[in-house]
Amino acid sequence: MSGPIMIVCPHCSTANRVPADRLADQPTCGKCKQHLFTGHPAELDAANFDSHVGHSDIPVVVDFWAPWCGPCRMMAPAYAQTAHQLEPRYRLAKLNTEKAQEIAARFDIRSIPTLIIFRNGREIARQSGAMDTGNLVRWITAQT
Repeated sequence: MSGPIMIVCPHCSTANRVPADRLADQPTCGKCKQHLFTGHPAELDAANFDSHVGHSDIPVVVDFWAPWCGPCRMMAPAYAQTAHQLEPRYRLAKLNTEKAQEIAARFDIRSIPTLIIFRNGREIARQSGAMDTGNLVRWITAQT
């Protein structure tokens, strides 16, 4: 049996220890009892961003977007499909830069959509511009 890894709940932002070989078994949160993987991007905000990025042992891919951004809205279905394909090996998340301007400023987001992959709280890759599902999957898996 593999050792436990930390997975942050997309619903209540609680860190959970999950055996690595049990990630595909639909683990649930010890606090809120909801599934840790939903097949959809997690919604991040200023209050939970650091918990998700800093406490997850799997890579976290964050889509920095805004509701007024046409390319962001065009990419949203592809990003959701990518989350469905890549979970539980990756956590895909979205951060609305209009609501969390201080987080966007901290990461010097100058254009949207911008994707950043974090591992152990550190940025490991960045890509700006909309992509389709195939390109998203290829880019994310090539970086990790």
